[in-house]
Amino acid sequence: MLFAADKGDINTIIGGIAPDWGPFGSLGNEAKTMIQVVMAFAILICLGIAVWGAAKQRIGATALRDTFSAEQGKGLIIAGLTGVFIIGSLGTLFTIVYGMAV
Repeated sequence: MLFAADKGDINTIIGGIAPDWGPFGSLGNEAKTMIQVVMAFAILICLGIAVWGAAKQRIGATALRDTFSAEQGKGLIIAGLTGVFIIGSLGTLFTIVYGMAV
């Protein structure tokens, strides 16, 4: 029997926002920690935007019968989740671009 989660740890999951790759490999630990904090904060803001959009969509669609508010909620959900995806994939993008330049 093969378990998919047999190997790895939490660093495998959050490795996308840990700048140990490419041009960030030569930075000091303090700079890497600052970049991690900024990226984690940006992800939290994007998730907050998505949650706000979901609440706005739900309230606008049911309680107020306001279709404009519901459409704004959909836009906020999409924007928030897109931001999370972009920030989460920055590690891969920087590695690819840095590898192509070297």
